[in-house]
Amino acid sequence: QVQLVESGGGLVQPGGSLRLTCAASGATAGIYGMAWYRQAPGKQRELVAIIRVDSSTNYADSVKGRFNISRNKARNRWYLQMNSLNSEDTAVYYCSAQGRRDYWGQGTQVTVSS
Repeated sequence: QVQLVESGGGLVQPGGSLRLTCAASGATAGIYGMAWYRQAPGKQRELVAIIRVDSSTNYADSVKGRFNISRNKARNRWYLQMNSLNSEDTAVYYCSAQGRRDYWGQGTQVTVSS
C-alpha cells in the first residue's frame, strides 16, 4: 500500500555531510509520521528523527544539533540532512512511515570513515 525507497547513502569523511532521501509512493494520504531510523552492526535499531504532519519533530540526543529532518509534501518525500558526521553515525539508515501501520524502506548504508 505504501512503498518507501531510501537513497543518498554512501561513504563520507568524518566531519562531512550527507543528505538522505525517502521517496514514498502508494496510499500515502493516511501517513501522519515520517521518520528515519538507523541500525549499526550488533546494535539495536534506534529512532534518529521524526517529523509529523503537524510539523513537530523529535531527534535522538546523539544527533541533536547535527541532523535535520524535513519533508516535501508535494513530492511525498522526506529528508535527513546529516552534518558533522562521525564514526558513530555509521549504520544502515531506514526511512519509516507511520499510518495505519508502519512502513519501511530497504535501507541505505552510511559509512563515516577517513
